[in-house]
Amino acid sequence: MPSERFEARSDGCPPTLSHRKNNMINDIQKTAEGKMQRSVEVLKENLAKVRTGRAHTGLLDQVEVEYWGSMVPVSQVANVTLLDARTIGVKPFEGNMAAKVEKAIRDSNLGLNPASVGDLIRVPMPMLTEERRKDLIKVVRGEAEEGRVSIRNVRRDANDHIKKLLKDKEISEDEARRGEEAVQKLTDKYIAEADKLLTAKEEDLMAV
Repeated sequence: MPSERFEARSDGCPPTLSHRKNNMINDIQKTAEGKMQRSVEVLKENLAKVRTGRAHTGLLDQVEVEYWGSMVPVSQVANVTLLDARTIGVKPFEGNMAAKVEKAIRDSNLGLNPASVGDLIRVPMPMLTEERRKDLIKVVRGEAEEGRVSIRNVRRDANDHIKKLLKDKEISEDEARRGEEAVQKLTDKYIAEADKLLTAKEEDLMAV
């Protein structure tokens, strides 16, 4: 069997059993936090795809256009700005890309109807009906719940790992309890972030 490795302590003394236990629990927490952060990032990306009545440049982040044989985001071939609260302006860096960019925006599943005015493509935001707003509220709440479930699944996996260390007598019951409490604090933190994203999106959807 390979010999067990012990990292040197910062004070130059050999690592103690307590240090090794702390390292194992810290590794579980760091892994869990990284996965929870990713769950929130995915939620943010998914919410950005849901169009509201308010213009924002990030709406076109998912729209790609062909450029020299490759599909690239519109933002790489054009300057994307806000003309007003309900209109996005897209100005291609190269004139011959205008028609391609306009078509890519129109053919996206965002329900947008761009129109070229000289070398500028204007992208107005269609007004949302009350019924459509309610439908989209249901969609974003569903996305948020998926995000919460993902975060809770990370908590479950981390706690299972801690329980295994306890079962294998690698850590004590007190250490396991403290580890699970730390994981719960991370869970509460990232679920709160998911709730905050949802609230902001709902406010956008209900804005007239």
